[in-house]
Amino acid sequence: MKKHQIHLQSPNPLRFEKWQAVSSTITTTTTSRLSPPFNNTIKPPSILTLFSSKPHLNPLKISLKISSKNPISDIVSPFNNDDDHDDKPREKCGVVGIYNDPEASRLCYLALHALQHRGQEGAGIVAATCDGVLNSVTGVGLVSEVFNESKLNQLPGSHAIGHVRYSTAGQSMLKNVQPFVADYMHGRVGVAHNGNVVNYEALRGELEENGSIFGTSSDTEVVLHLIAVSKKRPLILRIIEACEKLKGAYSMVFITEDKLVAVRDPYGFRPLVMGRRSNVAIVFASETRDLDLIEAKYEREVMPGEVLVVDKKDGVQSYCLSQHPEPKSCIFEHIYFSMPNSIVFGMSVYESRRKFGDILAREAGVDCDVVIAVPDSGLVAALGYAEKAGVPFQQVLEGKRVVVVDDSIVRGTTALKIVRLMNVEEIREFIGCDSLAFLSFDSLKKMLGGKSGGFCYACFLGKYPVEPSGKVKKVGDFVDDGLDGSIEFIDGGWLQGSKD
Repeated sequence: MKKHQIHLQSPNPLRFEKWQAVSSTITTTTTSRLSPPFNNTIKPPSILTLFSSKPHLNPLKISLKISSKNPISDIVSPFNNDDDHDDKPREKCGVVGIYNDPEASRLCYLALHALQHRGQEGAGIVAATCDGVLNSVTGVGLVSEVFNESKLNQLPGSHAIGHVRYSTAGQSMLKNVQPFVADYMHGRVGVAHNGNVVNYEALRGELEENGSIFGTSSDTEVVLHLIAVSKKRPLILRIIEACEKLKGAYSMVFITEDKLVAVRDPYGFRPLVMGRRSNVAIVFASETRDLDLIEAKYEREVMPGEVLVVDKKDGVQSYCLSQHPEPKSCIFEHIYFSMPNSIVFGMSVYESRRKFGDILAREAGVDCDVVIAVPDSGLVAALGYAEKAGVPFQQVLEGKRVVVVDDSIVRGTTALKIVRLMNVEEIREFIGCDSLAFLSFDSLKKMLGGKSGGFCYACFLGKYPVEPSGKVKKVGDFVDDGLDGSIEFIDGGWLQGSKD
């Protein structure tokens, strides 16, 4: 049996609290007895050519050697269970890629700051030097905690990719921090991935049966193994063949010695955009706000099912994956994940959330003195509600009848019990407010207008464009949470609280 070796460099991430998506914009009213200053409940910030040799006649043996550059790995590892096959690779992350800029890694660093809301568990950058060497720096924590001037000096080169990780479930380990870099028979390749591959376990099982050895619990590693065992040439065809075997959501950026590749799944679940700097450097990113921060001009989305390859010889080349289903972009990007100052799926996130609040005020208006947002991610919807209701938006609460607007319930603590066991009236009583309203699903679709058919609503309806595997609940939950019950009974509900 011919041995095929991959050397994968990346430390493992620390476990992060599980957060789950439950519903869209909600509003509560209550008579405040708080006097400033008061304690706020804080939620994490909300929620992108090598040639093979002749085909092998025997199954390939894929061996992964994991090395961690994180100095605390020896301390953390004894407390982690390495047998993590049950780890569910359910991530809401952010990716960035920059090609043909002498400050590529530093621009990646800045762009990752703009993506910090998409992942706080770990961060990493891989850069390619002028002589084709891929250098990697990854670590646990925020971007500012992982990188400093010394670390950035270790990443010379004119093209780079970056990643911030937000893991919502499973036994996360330090070695799962991306980007991953793999050495295999025909060269080196790095990858950063935002999404969730639902047939990950089946693909991993097939690869392991044929001799592949995995070093992480991430679904992203499956992509590297699929590339390694492919008999296609050149590398871009290997990437395309690998991606066509994936089912689920993925926006990925790849880096080689001389190329940058951006791929988006055929449904376009997760966002990925392309921009260009004044020095003609090409930029790929999860959100347009990244482009703004590094002074790149937005050009277009990476289309669903599109593969873009960038190199110095041919510039930007476009390929297509073989599948061409109707796009089904994730509606929660506009409800929660993306930042308000981004354009996502061709629409302003700010305008979407402001309209959510406007509609909620029309459908479920109450007699109140002020409107506030809690936490900050509900700010824009609260502004829309206040404008429509004709009441001030302010944070001074004492003695006021207050409308509190949140963008969603995205928690893994009380939300499980609330959604599974309670109706709207019971939820209202549980959280201690005078009244409670949810933006109705019909109003949400009406607000989207002619674009409503291009979104995925599995969070609310349990109807998945890609059927979930056994590791994902097939009910009215968010695609990668752990809830057990449909939330249809709270859709559009409005109950006035007791006057007692």
